[in-house]
Amino acid sequence: MWFYDPAGQRFGIPTYPFGFGPDGLLTRRQLRDKGLRPGGQTVAAQLMWRRGQRVAYLYRIDLAKPKRTATTAQLAALDKANRAKRVCPVCDRLKPYQIPRRLGACHDCTPEVP
Repeated sequence: MWFYDPAGQRFGIPTYPFGFGPDGLLTRRQLRDKGLRPGGQTVAAQLMWRRGQRVAYLYRIDLAKPKRTATTAQLAALDKANRAKRVCPVCDRLKPYQIPRRLGACHDCTPEVP
């Protein structure tokens, strides 16, 4: 196994082949699925596959922090921004879809587009 280097002598940090990561280490996506984030910690190890073309960094679970949640003000700002994308600038009506930027108006206010 070319990518098996748990001491980190060949690649600088401990490296494992895809699917052989040790217990206690997870990728960012795996941390996210568990409701965690790396929280500023450094990379503990890496997974490599496809002749070294693909790499996934591993982080320690015990140093991971809980994911941050958006505040009510942030959620309100997002809601306001998304609502603005659905208001037609021509007829000033709220549509159930985002107004296409290439058209500049809702489908009712735009002549047929080829």
